[in-house]
Amino acid sequence: MRIARRGGSASLALAAFLTLAGASASAQGVYVVPIHGDIAASTVVFVRRQATKAIGDGAAAIIFDIDTFGGRVDSALRISSFIGSIREADTVAYVRSGPDGLGVSWSAGALIAMSCGSLYMAPGTSIGAAAPVVAGADGSTTRADEKTVSAVRAQMAALAEKNGYPPAIALAMVDADVELYEVRRDGAVALATADELGLEKGADGVPVDPASGERLRLVSAKGKLLSLTAGEAERYGLSSGTAEGLENLLEAVGLEGPAIELTPSVADGLVVFLSSAAVQSLLILVGLVAVFIEINSPGFGIPGTVALVAFMTLFGVNALMGTVGSLELVLFMLGAALLAVELFLIPGFGITGIAGILLIAVSLVLSMQDFALPTLDWEWELLGRNALTVAVGILSAIAGIGVLALAGPRLRMFDRLTLHTTIGGTAGGQSLPPAVPEAPETSPAAADSLAGRRGVALTTLRPSGRAIIDGGTYSVETDGTYVEAGAALRVDSVRGSRILVSVRTPDKES
Repeated sequence: MRIARRGGSASLALAAFLTLAGASASAQGVYVVPIHGDIAASTVVFVRRQATKAIGDGAAAIIFDIDTFGGRVDSALRISSFIGSIREADTVAYVRSGPDGLGVSWSAGALIAMSCGSLYMAPGTSIGAAAPVVAGADGSTTRADEKTVSAVRAQMAALAEKNGYPPAIALAMVDADVELYEVRRDGAVALATADELGLEKGADGVPVDPASGERLRLVSAKGKLLSLTAGEAERYGLSSGTAEGLENLLEAVGLEGPAIELTPSVADGLVVFLSSAAVQSLLILVGLVAVFIEINSPGFGIPGTVALVAFMTLFGVNALMGTVGSLELVLFMLGAALLAVELFLIPGFGITGIAGILLIAVSLVLSMQDFALPTLDWEWELLGRNALTVAVGILSAIAGIGVLALAGPRLRMFDRLTLHTTIGGTAGGQSLPPAVPEAPETSPAAADSLAGRRGVALTTLRPSGRAIIDGGTYSVETDGTYVEAGAALRVDSVRGSRILVSVRTPDKES
């Protein structure tokens, strides 16, 4: 039996073979979708896209190759829900072992496995330990609250009931309070709770089988989560069989190949990269700093384009995850509008600007999750993680903007962002007052005695820029006030290399 990798030549060969044979892909197509590593939001995108493509190609069966320790609960639930909704093809979970794999389907992996119509495992693999946990700031994990455990327990039980898996096993994998005993009925071995068996415990607390009078063997004690090896899973009826490799699996399931293994593409890798917390914080940093540079530049140019690309990438990637709706976009645009009003129409920086930044921050956080208000432990954990990502990006941007505001006028690389030409007249033909002549930058060391001196703004101060004071050109800044070029200035104080100025008014002439 042949196992082919998905590729252009393989697809053409398969299409030619089916055409010559007069068969359709729906009659024979078997596709393998890998679910490896941590379960994250990008995993949802990959599984949905690949499985949807397989169904579109007429797949008769989709094998989900699971090899994971677990991951995000919300992502696992979304994958589980999607797999459970597939009606066009049979779904098979396969826990495969290999030199590059872990050979496990734990936590979220067990939930995904039970959402498939049947489960097979390779020798040496294991499944279980599906209780939801909450990660602390120090990396440690603790058991989730009862509300979260109850929700996942109900979902696992529902999947077991739907797909014919033993419900007691599903419950014991999630809830450490469930005790399981091995019992033999009609020649078959199964796991069940004492309540399910209707048994009373003996003097030593161990239930006794009334049929044989023997004490039942305890398989999963109270306080322990259930995990099963491949052999145990088959023995207790969870797994439909043990198969070494895909070829043996196809034979065990009764499927005919070729099996087409779908592998992550460059686009999938790009989604994983762009959806990481570090990159999303970087996109926020780049976007906000680019907005600041664009506001302080004439016209619309490269900084504005960079800002658009950064935020479009951020929202676009999260939209692929299914977490961006109209609310997030409206909040972001409203926040941007308030920030623009603060910068262009209202002097200084106050409530309007702060409200704009908060709305932008809220929109970015909501764009990374599919809920507005958290109710479960894992939702609070995810909210905290997303808020930290956004906070790092915004605080880094504020720090970067502060550095640019202070050092920008001194950096030659920003000269091209400043409009140096002047308009020589108006539409009516009247001449404007002559522009203040350019002058070379004077050494900051000569600024020590400038306090109280008068000067003229050489460039627009937003709030920093350049001014001519006593015939020398200096980098100056205001207390946040916007000052037009050519305005009369007064030096209020000199603090190191910082020259603080204000607009000269008649009240300050004396």
